[in-house]
Amino acid sequence: MAIERTFSMIKPDATKRNLTGAITKMLEDAGLRVVASKRVWMSRREAEGFYAVHKERPFFGELVDTMTSGPTVVQVLEGENAIAKNREIMGATNPAQAAEGTIRKTHALSIGENSVHGSDAPETAKIEIAYWFAETEIVG
Repeated sequence: MAIERTFSMIKPDATKRNLTGAITKMLEDAGLRVVASKRVWMSRREAEGFYAVHKERPFFGELVDTMTSGPTVVQVLEGENAIAKNREIMGATNPAQAAEGTIRKTHALSIGENSVHGSDAPETAKIEIAYWFAETEIVG
């Protein structure tokens, strides 16, 4: 098993409901360690840049609006197979289809307000981590 890093985000719908600690605890209980974390309020420019891969999709404008609606917690997680483990504990994007005990089943309000985001591959993790953190901020 490989120790790796992944990017994790606690979205505005969850921070507004004061779920940052509860979600972080679920991640830590799953064996992931937070090695960098900060609370940010995304500007429109930051949200559009972070989600640029979705720019041509019909939900892009709504996604940007949602992500700029309140504070977000961005984190770097570390652990054995951190990317797959984080995606497993997050659960399916649609909370109605998410497995019991996952973050989205427990905390998400809808597909659009699904409380968390996580990298889907090592390449994506590197890009997403670098978008929000300098190497000197990752202190695991």
